[in-house]
Amino acid sequence: MKKLLCALLGVIMILAGCGSSKSSGDESVSGKVVIYTSMYQFVIDEMEKQLEKEFPNLDVEFFYGGTGELQTKLAGEMGSDWKGKLSCDMMLVAEPAYSLELKEHNYLEPMEIEDADSLLRFDYDKDGYWYPVRVLNMVLAYNPDKYKEEEVPHSFKEFAEDTSLKGHISMPDPLTSGTAMAAAAALSDKYGYDYFKALGKQKCMIESGSTALAKLQTGECKSIMILEESVLKIRKEEGSNITVIYPDDGEVLIPSTVMTVAEEKSANANLEACEAVQKWLLSEPGQKCIMSGYMHSVLAGTTDVPYDSVSTDDLIKKDMGVDWNRCYKKRDEIRKQFQKYVTTK
Repeated sequence: MKKLLCALLGVIMILAGCGSSKSSGDESVSGKVVIYTSMYQFVIDEMEKQLEKEFPNLDVEFFYGGTGELQTKLAGEMGSDWKGKLSCDMMLVAEPAYSLELKEHNYLEPMEIEDADSLLRFDYDKDGYWYPVRVLNMVLAYNPDKYKEEEVPHSFKEFAEDTSLKGHISMPDPLTSGTAMAAAAALSDKYGYDYFKALGKQKCMIESGSTALAKLQTGECKSIMILEESVLKIRKEEGSNITVIYPDDGEVLIPSTVMTVAEEKSANANLEACEAVQKWLLSEPGQKCIMSGYMHSVLAGTTDVPYDSVSTDDLIKKDMGVDWNRCYKKRDEIRKQFQKYVTTK
């Protein structure tokens, strides 16, 4: 009988040990967190799986939308008096300009990241209201099956001024896309609003990345301005020959931000969980998840890059740079000038 009891006790202990080994995540983080994001759905799907493993007792809900769509949704929730409560707890948006606006209107909660100066290779808010979480890269692209490399532009300046491209170029819309807005701000800062005039004379088409890529495939477009990740994705997943050109006058790097909503204005007031999720996003596993979506890591010292890309540190050296304060404060002016010269050409 004693032997039987000992055997049973041994089995119970083994099973208990197996059960504890399955739960390798942080069970102390619980409740619910709602995240608004403009990341691709397939990246969200993978991130959900990883977060479920990392925080088994936390319910993480993502709401996907383009930057323009999210800003419209948030504007409706905040109201014209900037006092409304939001239906989310965190945001992963396209660029820092919107973060500056939300911080100014007291919609963000500061979060401290230990050793942020040495951890991150991109700027962040020194008060902790926002941090870069993924790096997008506005570049040029062409189809070598339709045109020779010497027939396409190798700089943003050529893109707007080479008359042989007239009617055969395309770019995204700064009125609806946060990354396109960042590029428009950078290019108009570098070349003035004459850049928009030149795009208008070139009869530049304003359309989504998927439409532009389709026109590259058919040869209707000779060159397009597009996010690098869109090209890398179809190269890997579809075996496409569409090729990235990293502009000679500097690509436009866009560090997308992670923000936590101020506790009194958030959906679930779960700051502990938001802090845990943010720290995971800025960890090595979190950044690997980001890179699987063909975006660059924000971590200093990381040599890994998205599929078929080039060194992130080398890109930083050539980065055209964006004046994020101008991108925020002069947003309406930049959009109006773009509409005047490009959209209504």
